[in-house]
Amino acid sequence: MNIIVLLKQTFDTEEKIVIHNGVISEDGIKFIINPYDEYAVEQAIQIRDEHGGKVTVVSVGPDRSAEALRTALAMGADEAVLISDDRISSDGYVISQVLAAFAAKESFDLILGGNFSVDQGAGQVAIRLAQLLNIPHTASITKLELQGQTAHVHRDAEGDLEVLDLPLPALFTAQQGLNEPRYPSLPGIMKAKKKPFRQLTLDDLGLTTIPSATTRLDLSLPPARKAGTILKGEMKDQVTELVHLLRTESKVI
Repeated sequence: MNIIVLLKQTFDTEEKIVIHNGVISEDGIKFIINPYDEYAVEQAIQIRDEHGGKVTVVSVGPDRSAEALRTALAMGADEAVLISDDRISSDGYVISQVLAAFAAKESFDLILGGNFSVDQGAGQVAIRLAQLLNIPHTASITKLELQGQTAHVHRDAEGDLEVLDLPLPALFTAQQGLNEPRYPSLPGIMKAKKKPFRQLTLDDLGLTTIPSATTRLDLSLPPARKAGTILKGEMKDQVTELVHLLRTESKVI
Protein backbone atom coordinates (compact mmCIF):
# COMPACT_ATOMS: atom_id res chain seq x y z
CA MET A 1 0.00 0.00 0.00
CA ASN A 2 1.86 3.07 -1.27
CA ILE A 3 0.50 6.27 0.25
CA ILE A 4 1.22 9.89 -0.65
CA VAL A 5 0.51 12.46 2.05
CA LEU A 6 0.04 16.11 1.07
CA LEU A 7 1.69 18.29 3.70
CA LYS A 8 1.89 22.04 4.20
CA GLN A 9 3.88 24.10 6.67
CA THR A 10 1.82 26.83 8.33
CA PHE A 11 2.10 29.40 11.11
CA ASP A 12 1.73 28.06 14.63
CA THR A 13 -1.93 28.68 15.46
CA GLU A 14 -0.83 30.63 18.57
CA GLU A 15 1.16 33.16 16.54
CA LYS A 16 0.01 36.75 16.14
CA ILE A 17 -0.37 37.83 12.52
CA VAL A 18 1.55 40.98 11.61
CA ILE A 19 1.19 42.58 8.17
CA HIS A 20 3.68 45.04 6.68
CA ASN A 21 2.84 46.69 3.35
CA GLY A 22 0.34 44.00 2.44
CA VAL A 23 2.70 41.10 3.26
CA ILE A 24 2.57 38.83 6.31
CA SER A 25 5.75 39.21 8.34
CA GLU A 26 7.59 35.97 9.12
CA ASP A 27 10.08 37.55 11.54
CA GLY A 28 10.43 35.38 14.64
CA ILE A 29 7.49 33.20 13.60
CA LYS A 30 7.23 29.55 14.63
CA PHE A 31 6.09 27.22 11.85
CA ILE A 32 4.39 23.84 12.26
CA ILE A 33 2.77 21.11 10.18
CA ASN A 34 -0.71 22.22 9.21
CA PRO A 35 -2.79 20.64 12.03
CA TYR A 36 -5.21 18.86 9.67
CA ASP A 37 -2.27 17.40 7.75
CA GLU A 38 -1.05 15.78 10.96
CA TYR A 39 -4.17 13.59 10.95
CA ALA A 40 -3.34 12.55 7.39
CA VAL A 41 0.25 11.64 8.32
CA GLU A 42 -0.90 9.61 11.31
CA GLN A 43 -3.54 7.75 9.28
CA ALA A 44 -1.03 6.94 6.56
CA ILE A 45 1.41 5.49 9.10
CA GLN A 46 -1.31 3.36 10.69
CA ILE A 47 -2.38 2.00 7.29
CA ARG A 48 1.24 1.29 6.32
CA ASP A 49 1.82 -0.57 9.59
CA GLU A 50 -1.28 -2.70 9.01
CA HIS A 51 -1.06 -3.35 5.27
CA GLY A 52 2.62 -2.75 4.48
CA GLY A 53 3.93 -0.43 1.79
CA LYS A 54 5.42 3.05 1.97
CA VAL A 55 4.41 6.53 3.15
CA THR A 56 5.74 9.47 1.13
CA VAL A 57 5.10 12.98 2.44
CA VAL A 58 5.27 15.76 -0.15
CA SER A 59 5.16 19.52 0.25
CA VAL A 60 5.12 22.36 -2.25
CA GLY A 61 6.59 25.44 -0.62
CA PRO A 62 9.69 27.38 0.39
CA ASP A 63 12.89 25.77 1.68
CA ARG A 64 11.75 26.19 5.30
CA SER A 65 9.04 23.56 4.61
CA ALA A 66 11.79 20.96 4.97
CA GLU A 67 11.42 21.25 8.75
CA ALA A 68 7.77 20.14 8.60
CA LEU A 69 8.67 17.25 6.31
CA ARG A 70 11.41 16.07 8.68
CA THR A 71 8.90 16.16 11.52
CA ALA A 72 6.65 13.85 9.48
CA LEU A 73 9.62 11.54 8.90
CA ALA A 74 10.24 11.51 12.64
CA MET A 75 6.59 10.57 13.18
CA GLY A 76 7.17 7.50 11.00
CA ALA A 77 6.82 8.42 7.31
CA ASP A 78 9.27 6.60 5.03
CA GLU A 79 10.45 9.35 2.70
CA ALA A 80 9.88 13.03 2.00
CA VAL A 81 9.76 15.21 -1.09
CA LEU A 82 10.07 19.00 -1.14
CA ILE A 83 9.05 20.75 -4.34
CA SER A 84 10.46 24.25 -4.11
CA ASP A 85 10.78 26.74 -6.96
CA ASP A 86 10.49 30.54 -7.13
CA ARG A 87 8.21 30.10 -10.14
CA ILE A 88 5.53 28.38 -8.02
CA SER A 89 2.93 30.76 -6.58
CA SER A 90 0.72 30.08 -3.55
CA ASP A 91 -2.39 29.83 -5.75
CA GLY A 92 -4.33 26.58 -5.18
CA TYR A 93 -4.68 25.96 -8.91
CA VAL A 94 -0.91 26.13 -9.37
CA ILE A 95 -0.15 23.93 -6.37
CA SER A 96 -2.58 21.26 -7.58
CA GLN A 97 -0.97 21.25 -11.04
CA VAL A 98 2.47 20.76 -9.50
CA LEU A 99 1.28 17.96 -7.23
CA ALA A 100 -0.48 16.26 -10.14
CA ALA A 101 2.76 16.27 -12.14
CA PHE A 102 4.57 14.71 -9.18
CA ALA A 103 1.91 12.08 -8.44
CA ALA A 104 1.76 11.07 -12.11
CA LYS A 105 5.38 9.93 -11.82
CA GLU A 106 4.76 7.95 -8.61
CA SER A 107 3.11 4.62 -7.87
CA PHE A 108 0.34 5.14 -5.31
CA ASP A 109 -2.78 3.47 -3.98
CA LEU A 110 -3.94 6.27 -1.73
CA ILE A 111 -3.47 10.02 -1.31
CA LEU A 112 -4.22 11.69 2.02
CA GLY A 113 -4.22 15.33 3.04
CA GLY A 114 -5.73 17.77 5.50
CA ASN A 115 -9.28 19.03 5.09
CA PHE A 116 -7.88 22.54 4.60
CA SER A 117 -4.89 24.63 5.64
CA VAL A 118 -5.31 26.93 8.62
CA ASP A 119 -3.49 29.80 6.90
CA GLN A 120 -5.69 30.09 3.79
CA GLY A 121 -8.61 27.76 4.47
CA ALA A 122 -9.64 27.41 0.82
CA GLY A 123 -9.75 23.60 0.74
CA GLN A 124 -9.14 23.63 -3.01
CA VAL A 125 -5.87 21.82 -3.62
CA ALA A 126 -6.97 18.26 -2.84
CA ILE A 127 -10.19 18.29 -4.85
CA ARG A 128 -8.39 19.88 -7.82
CA LEU A 129 -5.67 17.24 -7.57
CA ALA A 130 -8.21 14.40 -7.54
CA GLN A 131 -9.82 15.80 -10.67
CA LEU A 132 -6.48 16.15 -12.44
CA LEU A 133 -5.57 12.55 -11.57
CA ASN A 134 -9.12 11.34 -12.38
CA ILE A 135 -9.51 9.49 -9.08
CA PRO A 136 -12.38 9.50 -6.53
CA HIS A 137 -12.23 12.05 -3.71
CA THR A 138 -13.97 12.51 -0.37
CA ALA A 139 -13.33 15.43 1.98
CA SER A 140 -13.51 15.78 5.74
CA ILE A 141 -13.32 12.10 6.69
CA THR A 142 -13.44 10.95 10.32
CA LYS A 143 -12.98 7.22 9.70
CA LEU A 144 -11.07 5.24 7.07
CA GLU A 145 -10.97 1.46 6.67
CA LEU A 146 -9.49 -0.48 3.76
CA GLN A 147 -11.11 -3.68 2.55
CA GLY A 148 -9.09 -5.00 -0.38
CA GLN A 149 -9.26 -2.37 -3.11
CA THR A 150 -12.17 -0.55 -1.48
CA ALA A 151 -12.01 2.28 1.05
CA HIS A 152 -14.84 2.53 3.59
CA VAL A 153 -15.05 6.07 4.96
CA HIS A 154 -17.16 8.20 7.28
CA ARG A 155 -17.47 11.82 6.25
CA ASP A 156 -18.35 14.77 8.47
CA ALA A 157 -21.17 16.45 6.54
CA GLU A 158 -21.60 19.66 8.56
CA GLY A 159 -22.76 17.91 11.71
CA ASP A 160 -24.28 14.91 9.95
CA LEU A 161 -22.60 11.63 8.96
CA GLU A 162 -22.13 10.34 5.43
CA VAL A 163 -20.89 6.77 4.85
CA LEU A 164 -19.20 5.98 1.54
CA ASP A 165 -17.34 3.15 -0.21
CA LEU A 166 -14.83 4.20 -2.88
CA PRO A 167 -12.53 2.17 -5.12
CA LEU A 168 -8.78 2.68 -4.87
CA PRO A 169 -6.76 4.60 -5.85
CA ALA A 170 -8.57 7.49 -4.19
CA LEU A 171 -7.89 10.75 -2.37
CA PHE A 172 -9.21 11.66 1.08
CA THR A 173 -8.80 14.70 3.30
CA ALA A 174 -8.77 14.38 7.07
CA GLN A 175 -11.02 16.06 9.60
CA GLN A 176 -10.43 16.37 13.33
CA GLY A 177 -11.46 13.12 15.03
CA LEU A 178 -9.97 10.79 12.42
CA ASN A 179 -7.22 9.82 14.88
CA GLU A 180 -4.84 11.21 17.50
CA PRO A 181 -1.52 12.19 15.84
CA ARG A 182 1.58 10.85 17.58
CA TYR A 183 4.49 12.96 18.76
CA PRO A 184 7.89 12.32 17.17
CA SER A 185 9.99 10.16 19.51
CA LEU A 186 13.73 10.58 20.03
CA PRO A 187 14.47 7.33 18.12
CA GLY A 188 12.13 8.55 15.38
CA ILE A 189 13.99 11.86 15.14
CA MET A 190 17.32 10.04 14.84
CA LYS A 191 15.99 7.66 12.18
CA ALA A 192 14.51 10.58 10.21
CA LYS A 193 18.02 11.88 9.50
CA LYS A 194 18.78 8.78 7.44
CA LYS A 195 15.50 8.56 5.52
CA PRO A 196 15.28 9.58 1.83
CA PHE A 197 14.64 13.29 1.28
CA ARG A 198 14.24 14.50 -2.30
CA GLN A 199 14.20 18.13 -3.41
CA LEU A 200 12.60 18.88 -6.78
CA THR A 201 11.97 21.89 -8.99
CA LEU A 202 9.53 22.47 -11.83
CA ASP A 203 12.20 21.34 -14.27
CA ASP A 204 12.42 17.95 -12.53
CA LEU A 205 8.67 17.55 -13.07
CA GLY A 206 8.79 18.60 -16.71
CA LEU A 207 6.92 21.84 -16.00
CA THR A 208 7.48 25.49 -16.75
CA THR A 209 5.88 28.51 -15.11
CA ILE A 210 2.16 27.89 -14.40
CA PRO A 211 -0.08 30.99 -14.56
CA SER A 212 -2.09 31.61 -11.39
CA ALA A 213 -5.86 31.34 -11.57
CA THR A 214 -6.30 33.99 -8.87
CA THR A 215 -4.52 37.20 -7.93
CA ARG A 216 -4.37 38.76 -4.48
CA LEU A 217 -5.13 42.46 -4.74
CA ASP A 218 -4.67 43.43 -1.11
CA LEU A 219 -4.16 41.95 2.33
CA SER A 220 -4.97 43.67 5.61
CA LEU A 221 -6.07 42.93 9.14
CA PRO A 222 -9.73 43.50 10.03
CA PRO A 223 -10.47 46.86 11.68
CA ALA A 224 -10.25 47.01 15.45
CA ARG A 225 -13.52 46.14 17.14
CA LYS A 226 -15.42 49.18 18.37
CA ALA A 227 -17.10 49.41 21.74
CA GLY A 228 -20.69 48.22 21.82
CA THR A 229 -23.63 50.62 21.85
CA ILE A 230 -26.40 50.39 24.45
CA LEU A 231 -29.75 51.61 23.19
CA LYS A 232 -31.95 53.39 25.71
CA GLY A 233 -35.48 54.72 25.84
CA GLU A 234 -38.80 53.25 24.80
CA MET A 235 -38.79 50.05 22.74
CA LYS A 236 -40.06 51.81 19.61
CA ASP A 237 -37.32 54.43 19.98
CA GLN A 238 -34.68 51.72 20.38
CA VAL A 239 -35.91 49.97 17.22
CA THR A 240 -35.81 53.22 15.27
CA GLU A 241 -32.28 53.93 16.49
CA LEU A 242 -31.15 50.38 15.76
CA VAL A 243 -32.41 50.55 12.16
CA HIS A 244 -30.73 53.93 11.75
CA LEU A 245 -27.37 52.56 13.00
CA LEU A 246 -27.59 49.44 10.84
CA ARG A 247 -28.23 51.62 7.81
CA THR A 248 -25.76 54.46 8.41
CA GLU A 249 -22.88 52.89 10.37
CA SER A 250 -22.90 49.14 9.80
CA LYS A 251 -24.35 49.57 6.28
CA VAL A 252 -25.96 46.13 6.38
CA ILE A 253 -29.41 47.30 5.31
